[in-house]
Amino acid sequence: MIKPDLEMTIPDDLGRVHFAGIGGSGMSGIAQMFHRAGIVVTGSDTRDSAAVQALRADGVPVAIGHATENLGDADTLVVTGALWLDNPEYVEALRRGIPVLHRSQALAWLIGRTRLVSVAGAHGKTTSTGMIVTGLLGLGASPSFVNGGVIESLGVSSGAGTDPLYVIEADESDGSFLLYHTAIALITNVDADHLDHYGTREAFDDAFVRFADHASELVVISADDAGATRVRERLTHRNVVTFGEAEGADVRLVEVADSGLASFTVEIGGRRLSATLRVPGRHNAVNAVGALAVLVGLGFDAEPALEAIAGFGGTKRRFELHGVRRGVSVYDDYAHHPTEVAAALSAARDVIGSGRIIAVHQPHTYSRTQAMSAEFAEVLERYADHTIVLDVYGAREDPVPGVTGRLVSERFVDQDRVSFVPDWDEAAVRTAEVAGDGDFVITLGCGDVYRIVPQLLQALGTDGA
Repeated sequence: MIKPDLEMTIPDDLGRVHFAGIGGSGMSGIAQMFHRAGIVVTGSDTRDSAAVQALRADGVPVAIGHATENLGDADTLVVTGALWLDNPEYVEALRRGIPVLHRSQALAWLIGRTRLVSVAGAHGKTTSTGMIVTGLLGLGASPSFVNGGVIESLGVSSGAGTDPLYVIEADESDGSFLLYHTAIALITNVDADHLDHYGTREAFDDAFVRFADHASELVVISADDAGATRVRERLTHRNVVTFGEAEGADVRLVEVADSGLASFTVEIGGRRLSATLRVPGRHNAVNAVGALAVLVGLGFDAEPALEAIAGFGGTKRRFELHGVRRGVSVYDDYAHHPTEVAAALSAARDVIGSGRIIAVHQPHTYSRTQAMSAEFAEVLERYADHTIVLDVYGAREDPVPGVTGRLVSERFVDQDRVSFVPDWDEAAVRTAEVAGDGDFVITLGCGDVYRIVPQLLQALGTDGA
């Protein structure tokens, strides 16, 4: 895969910019921001999508398929780490001597020296970014933002505001979050992931220490997560605020309802404030408390800030309802790490009550599946009543012999509660056989598992909503 050259000097003038892989959730938002800034933008992707159609509707030409000619007369190529080194547009740019920027470098160029809130962490950063943006807008601010997912209430993943303030989801997967001139850093957790890039947990921690200590104003960091605690102990930053349920947290979650939408009470600055979110799950209450700490750090009063955050209605591919068929609710979620899967399924239990949860799990990347198959099996078996395991979505990785979805399914203690079904048509049929009235089906993964949802709805039959 293509990795960013973090030492590269970015040209002052990028000229005409071509985005290879423009339909990705992060890439499409950055491309849209470039276009709105008056820069000539073109793009390409492997397939059509809602993001591609939205860009075209806004006047951005997008080709389907990667080919040398797509580069046209571009002066700069922007790429995503999901591309391979033999991508024809990348190869052609190198041949011509055209500057090649990773998407994070393009975003850093766009932001410049604007006051920046960067949200990082292995999980929860898309939701937390959406909560901060929703809160700012509700408070009358006008930030620019680029998120990793579409914010439901806004219908977009990016937006250009009039205030000198940017809010971004900062990607730690390849170290590119270290590129930004961050003013306020929010760290949701430091749950070791992306070890294909970092190699060791210690190197992963090191990157977060650098990210936090380089923030010019404030670090907001989880008090609950073990990895975040390790990082916190190593920080030399003069202004650190902790959040979460742990004793001693500066912004502390003290009460959370056990079912339905996330209702909670938070202690901050000697005050107790309560709110009910429009999304379920204890993890979302924690995310909201972190977002609150950021807004207070930006200078807003806690009470109206919390009220504004409560208007957050979720993001696309985060606990998203797609339909109900014969009494079975079908949801989709981006969860692709054991901790995220546990949070999504726990939230599902809060919503469903006495019904059963049927998980449709698509393992993401061969390296993660090989390293964490036991952890995935443990949380799926603990929280779901039955799991359909699909085959691995390889993303940026080449296949590894012997690494398939079966690695996850065979780790289940009770084999009656899991089915490894690599064929999607068969998987949809199997899900429909297992699910009954009042049950809850949820697809899990950050690959293309959302594309099976129409097949699931069709297999389930007549609409019961």
